[in-house]
Amino acid sequence: MKYFLIAGEASGDLHASHLIESIRQMDDRAEFRFLGGDLMADQAGIAPIIHYRDMAYMGFADVVKHLGKILGFLGTARRAIDEWQPAALILVDYPSFNLKVAKYAHNLGIPVHYFISPKVWVWKEWRVKDIRRYVDHMYCILPFEPDWYAERDYKATYVGNPTVQEVAQASKDFPDFVHFVEENGLPHRPIIAIVPGSRVREIRDNLPLMLEAAARHPQYQAVIAGAPSIDDNLYSEVMGGKAVPVLRDATYPLIHHARAALVTSGTATLETALLGTPQVACYRFNGSKWSYNFYRRLLTGKYVTLPNLITDEAIIPELLMHLCTVDTIDQHLAGLLDETTARAAMLDGYSRLAARLGTNVCTTAAARLITTS
Repeated sequence: MKYFLIAGEASGDLHASHLIESIRQMDDRAEFRFLGGDLMADQAGIAPIIHYRDMAYMGFADVVKHLGKILGFLGTARRAIDEWQPAALILVDYPSFNLKVAKYAHNLGIPVHYFISPKVWVWKEWRVKDIRRYVDHMYCILPFEPDWYAERDYKATYVGNPTVQEVAQASKDFPDFVHFVEENGLPHRPIIAIVPGSRVREIRDNLPLMLEAAARHPQYQAVIAGAPSIDDNLYSEVMGGKAVPVLRDATYPLIHHARAALVTSGTATLETALLGTPQVACYRFNGSKWSYNFYRRLLTGKYVTLPNLITDEAIIPELLMHLCTVDTIDQHLAGLLDETTARAAMLDGYSRLAARLGTNVCTTAAARLITTS
């Protein structure tokens, strides 16, 4: 059976690679074509038609600026589907692009499977209309999503959360702290993990503030989690001469061994929570109060970060746009470095989060549904 997948960012590449592995276990004749990244390529045994790093545009202005390229990518995806005629299209998040491809495949009679629902419950709820029309099967990784969809006359299935298994598997191989710092050439000092995202704009907007806040605690060393799609030169440029180590392929152990983490809002906030490290979620974007008020009116929920959304409570601080400053980051960070009530409360919240997510192996559940539908 032939499967065509699309993942438009680093986290999607990771989740889709595990899904490909699970599909292979159930369909030994499976063939794959995809838009995605290196992890998917490793599992599929073939290079991506388009690499996700070339598709990583964010924000209205950025999308408009690169609209010609984006339309070109859509054309490439459509031609690849026409030429290869897959038995199923599997989409991973990335809704602005993927829902357009879903419509195209649906009109060709190709079953459309969506693994990892777009966050339509946060904003752009109108996308549910397109999901009802063009998506045959929606596999949710957040436990509240099926009920949300049911209220809007659409059936979706919770299959578990991939980050639960990914963190659990990775945790088996973590070295102890002494070995970790020695293997990575770090001083024997406690760590503040800096996780500034996987997109250029995120890193430019958030990394300088994160580093300045961490520098107010000189007894700790700041260590940056390097994103696979970002060149070292960008980190050097943004750091402006500061000598802060950037670790590659070590994000999970880095967060695990950190006393606290400064994390750009996204999947990394859930990863950090499951790794048990207190955190401050940062999302500066353009820092405009006007933009904050504009987007806040569009949002339909109380929270933005995954730990808070899943538990429906303010487990971690969310510092968005103009509220994300060095001072506000440090106010929260300082309260997490010592054995404080704020730190204990956050760790208690992490326990409730884990219980809510459950322990299903989501890629196995999703692969079973995809290969038998």
